[in-house]
Order: sequence, then C-alpha cells, then structure tokens
Amino acid sequence: MIGIARITQMPHHSTYRRILLDCIEANEMEELMSEFLTNQAVIGRNTVIVIYGKTVIGTIANEGERGTHLLAAYLPEEGIVLAEVALDCNENEITIAPRVLKNLDLRQKVVIGDAMYTQRALSIQIVSAGGDYVWLVKDNQQRLRWDLEKLFEANEPIPGLASLPDDFCFSRTIDKRHGRLEEQWITVSSMLRDYVDWPNLEQVFKLERHVTNIKTGKVKEEEVYGITSISREKANPKYLLKIVRMEWGIENVLHYRRDVTLKEYATRLTKSKAGYIMAIINNLILGLLAINGYRNVASARRYFDANPMDAFALISRL
Repeated sequence: MIGIARITQMPHHSTYRRILLDCIEANEMEELMSEFLTNQAVIGRNTVIVIYGKTVIGTIANEGERGTHLLAAYLPEEGIVLAEVALDCNENEITIAPRVLKNLDLRQKVVIGDAMYTQRALSIQIVSAGGDYVWLVKDNQQRLRWDLEKLFEANEPIPGLASLPDDFCFSRTIDKRHGRLEEQWITVSSMLRDYVDWPNLEQVFKLERHVTNIKTGKVKEEEVYGITSISREKANPKYLLKIVRMEWGIENVLHYRRDVTLKEYATRLTKSKAGYIMAIINNLILGLLAINGYRNVASARRYFDANPMDAFALISRL
C-alpha cells in the first residue's frame, strides 16, 4: 500500500496511475477500508469522534473549480479515520454528515464538529443512536449564539468584587511548544438546559484561547461558544476542554500527516475519483501505522521506503 502511494505521487508514472484508476472502485474500496479498521480490536476504545471536511488540493484542475471534497469521521485519540466519503457537486457537508454517522456505532461516543454541524436533526440522530454531541456555535445559529453570549456576559465577574453563580465551573490549560505559549480556559454552565429550545441540551460553554508568539510577543485571541448533550455528571469542564482541543488540533495532526508527510498536497490527481482513492490509501496507511504502534509517520515512511519487504509484511497481514 505504501508502495502504491509512492507510485501515484510520481508524475512520470501516469501509466500506473491510469491502471490504478481502472482497477479500483472508490466507494467499494472505502467500504472495505472502513470495515477493516472498525473491526480492529484496538479501535474504538476511546470515545471522541471528530467529523470534518477537507478538499484534496491536488484535485483542483483550474482556478475557481471545485476539487474533490471529502467528509470524514476521525478518532483523534487513536489516529484512525473510520470513514470518509466524497461529496458530489450538488451535496454539502451538512447533508452528508448524517449518512456518514449512520454507518458508525455511536454508542457511548462523543461526536464533535465545527459550527456548520450544529444542526437540530443531526443532534437528535446522534443522541438517538446512543451517543452525545459537542457543537461549536457561531452565526449560522444566531439565536442560540445570542442566548449563550448574554448568559456569560450577564454572569461575568468583576475582579475583586463578585463571583460567578455556583452553577458555573472552569478549567484552564497552558502549553508551551513550537515557540508558542498557548493558554485556553473554558467556562461551563447548565443554566440554559431548560431555557434554550435545543434537542437534549445539557450544558453550554464559553472557550477563550490566547496564543502568544514567544519570539515576537504577538498575541492571537479567539473566543468561541458551544453546547453539548453531556451532563455535568458525565463531563466536567476539564473533559469538555479536552474534547474541543481535539477538534482544533486536527489540522496539525491528521491534515499535516496527509498533506505534507504523505505528500497529498503536492499530488496532482484531477481525473475521475483519483483524489478520493489517494485519500483512502493514505487513511489506510495512517491506520496501519497507528495500529502497529508507529507514532512518527515521517520516520515510519522513511523506514519502509528503505525496507520494502517490511512494508509488504505489514500490509500482508491485512
């Protein structure tokens, strides 16, 4: 599989790419990959599933055209893409997300996604399937966002003069890495549980993020609101902050590994579903490496490039 990935990334191997496209049906390949990874004994022990969308840059033939856009369900704690589907030109992520999640076992799982997924029907589907949701709230749900803003504004303490109601709880993290000091804190409340008309709502939160470039001193600030169906008894602020950080970190983990380490960003695959097939192969490579304990994908790729028989031994155990 790693060898196939290398062939499809080489511009002078157009014949091999054409053979690959003629021999593989993308949807069937995706189903096989998803079934294989889902059935692994080590998969699914953790609870968080991130849903996200991504355009394969190398599939955009001309400026202004839409390339292959994919929607995936990802286990960030395990480094596994459970499922990924390609959107047709008349589809969007909101309409496809229910189909992706319908094929997954959501019992005792927490699904998190960006604000576009903050939809009533999707919330109901997840809870009905035995899972929970954590959604970010932005302007696509204006009334809901207004309710959250007013709640936290009205109960924001004045330093040294007041404290928040007992219902409000906090958690805070500080990380120093890659030349940056990142501080995040979350404020969580259950006060809107019986006030806001949203399916299965239990808690709401406000999350603030400050990132300081240690070298330049430049500060980047971000503030987001969110909702969840997880009760206070099951999820304290520390756990909710951990979940949101998983969604925020997907760019630096999964996307970087695919785009840069596996060179998906530089690959030109504009014909048919070539980009989708390449993404499936890359997801399977990352899954195999994760299952077998390889955490540094760049190092693993160099090793298997130099030791093709070991690469064959790895994939032959499929």
